[in-house]
Amino acid sequence: MIAPSAFAIALAATLLTVAAYAVALWAYQRSGWGLLLPVLTGAATVVALLVAMDVPYGVYREGTGLLSWLAGPATVALAFPLYRQWGRLRGIWWPVMGALLAGSVTAVVSAIGIAWLLDADWPLMMSLAPKSATMPVAMPVAESTGGAASLSAVAVALTGIAAAVLSGGLFGLLGVRSGMVRGFALGAAAHAIGTARAFQIGETAIGFAALAMSLNAIATSLLVPLIVGLL
Repeated sequence: MIAPSAFAIALAATLLTVAAYAVALWAYQRSGWGLLLPVLTGAATVVALLVAMDVPYGVYREGTGLLSWLAGPATVALAFPLYRQWGRLRGIWWPVMGALLAGSVTAVVSAIGIAWLLDADWPLMMSLAPKSATMPVAMPVAESTGGAASLSAVAVALTGIAAAVLSGGLFGLLGVRSGMVRGFALGAAAHAIGTARAFQIGETAIGFAALAMSLNAIATSLLVPLIVGLL
């Protein structure tokens, strides 16, 4: 039996990922049901197919290297909607920084506190602490404080998915209608997945979600070691 080439593996993995997301997005748009969030159902579909075909995750990860690389330019492109909101941001800079600090501290302290109340061990608490930061930041922060990068990645993904699914109902319950506030909350609490959810709200929400995601990544990388030192 001839082993598949690296190109064939990359092509198959990329097509599988794109097709799974496209189908999940179609189902979400047709139904409007929050639990069919494309990030959640698309990822679940890919995982199910990998398990059914007995394909190791390492092989799939290497095959989707191009998609992983494209995430970089896509993230940088978020600077454009943020730039368009620069005029509004200059007038509210201090309230924004206050909201960022409050949100970042609450995310870290609540994760550690709830885990401690549930009698979790130290590695688990440290893995959960940076859950609201984007994954490339959360994983090394977790490792540096005694956590597990893989477990932190799962916590980050679940946090983003939960926020994206529940945010609409929560905003409605609290009477939050401002695209600026919604976007900033999504970016700060749910990183890239929250920012993707902001695309369904509007351009203002996208800009402030990108801002919050970036600033919260920096704040989390500083706050987690500081809070751990106080413990």
